[in-house]
Amino acid sequence: MEASFSFERTDTIARALTTTRPSLTYWQDAWRRFKANPRSLISLYIVVTIGLFTLVGPWVWTINPMLQDLDQISVPPGADRRARVVEPHVRWPTTETNNRTPWTMSTTQLAVIGEATTQAIRLAWNPVAGASGYRLYRGIAEPTSPDALGLPLADIVNAKTTGFEDRLDLKPRTYFYSVVALSSEGFELREHSTLSVEVTRVITANEAIARGLSERDGPSLIGETVYLDFHPLGTDYLGRDMLARLMHGARVSLFIGIVAPFLYVLVGILYGSIAGFAAGRWDQLLMRFADFVVALPFLLFMILFKMIFNTEPGESGIFAMLLAMILLSWPAMARLVRGQILQIREEAYIGASRLLGAGSMYLILRHMIPNTMGVILVTLTFAVPGAIFTEAFLSFIGMGVAPPNPSWGSMCNEGIKTMLTAPHELVFPAVFISLTVLVFNLLGDGLRDALDTRMRSD
Repeated sequence: MEASFSFERTDTIARALTTTRPSLTYWQDAWRRFKANPRSLISLYIVVTIGLFTLVGPWVWTINPMLQDLDQISVPPGADRRARVVEPHVRWPTTETNNRTPWTMSTTQLAVIGEATTQAIRLAWNPVAGASGYRLYRGIAEPTSPDALGLPLADIVNAKTTGFEDRLDLKPRTYFYSVVALSSEGFELREHSTLSVEVTRVITANEAIARGLSERDGPSLIGETVYLDFHPLGTDYLGRDMLARLMHGARVSLFIGIVAPFLYVLVGILYGSIAGFAAGRWDQLLMRFADFVVALPFLLFMILFKMIFNTEPGESGIFAMLLAMILLSWPAMARLVRGQILQIREEAYIGASRLLGAGSMYLILRHMIPNTMGVILVTLTFAVPGAIFTEAFLSFIGMGVAPPNPSWGSMCNEGIKTMLTAPHELVFPAVFISLTVLVFNLLGDGLRDALDTRMRSD
């Protein structure tokens, strides 16, 4: 009976040993815990996607980010790309014609002569008795009062001239034209006529052939419809492709956002390791210097470095920005590493290594720094979004990357000028900045949870 009980107990222990989870190293266990956090894993996938967008994207989408498409200025995503091929523009002699023959319009005081296209809009109106001239306005919204008629286009001082040809930056949209008669003293009369005009996009045959929109000869193209170049995310205020500029701008933003933190974190690791290992008076002296560096104003040194490197207005201050970040941002990392080293230097294996003859640099590089890698990686992931935001802020205020070189911050600076009429120019770079900062912060949270042994519950 005792032999049978002993056999069953031995069998139970054997099964327990065979079902025990295999032992894992520190990094294997950290990776297992990291994968168990869906939020952090999704953030890692997004970071990889942004990296591919930055590095591989320009090889796939080969549009030059500096190339201007003047036929598609501030075009939003998904806009109509059709254009009708027409003859080259011929100037409209409004003054001569109107002086000879007044326009006759029975139902309206203001009318379009011919077709309204992106080449020109020809307007005519009936003369007003007693007027010394006319003032023509153009707006993109229907006027609600005589004081909100839009952009003044022209002052016509000859009362006999009742026509005008508009060729100012025309786009395929609806415009509202208003004409106001002027008194003999030059004051506007309260009465005005307003007309809404729908503009059609056109292009000449020579332009279509030169841009590769058609392979047919010029005369046979007249009246045909061609499709302008495709811009998935639209264009900016100079007609430059937004997708190409976001890709190339990501290279600048992520270069500063990754290289600068890597370098100043490296400086902080070495400085903090030496201070923590030395301890005593040297530790106090080194950390007081770090406190002094913390008190230095970053923006002031950024301006100083731009002056030292003779950065002219309109030139990019990337090198000055990098140098200011590296020289002024390392103390936080040094303090963190110093605290870890002060704790590790009292461990038993450090004393054993000393007895075996290990030198100071060997102890720091072989034992102490590797045992602080978890804290270092977490701090680095939190430093990257801070550097990206710093670059975006400096470029936004004109002290970082200067146009025409793209960066997400400089693109936001350009997009805010057309925020009301073309919001996509501001929204896309702002979304990329926000998304990148968010995913790096979430990635840092996940690494902290995975690498901190005190947070293990299994």
